[in-house]
Amino acid sequence: MEYGILFYVISALWSVAMISNFIVAIRICYAIEERSGRKLLQGGLPGFVNIIPVALNRGVAQDQETQDLRSQMNRRLIIILIGFAMFLFLIWAWDRGAWAV
Repeated sequence: MEYGILFYVISALWSVAMISNFIVAIRICYAIEERSGRKLLQGGLPGFVNIIPVALNRGVAQDQETQDLRSQMNRRLIIILIGFAMFLFLIWAWDRGAWAV
């Protein structure tokens, strides 16, 4: 397989993994905010997700189930950060010619 195509395939798989992790983190954050008594917009729709204050435990219910959900969300966010670091390393190694033939 040509290395340019391999890079595109790796990039596509990485992006799907990161986006799916972020979507799961957002869904968990909505669940945390619902448990913490966040008010909904008119019509019952949720507003924008406050992912950073929830990750930092600001305005979040302190019961054990909510804190477990927050821990799951923080793990997802850490996975995303590690994924970005690994992708930056991949780009750096690719640019240095580590896979050159």
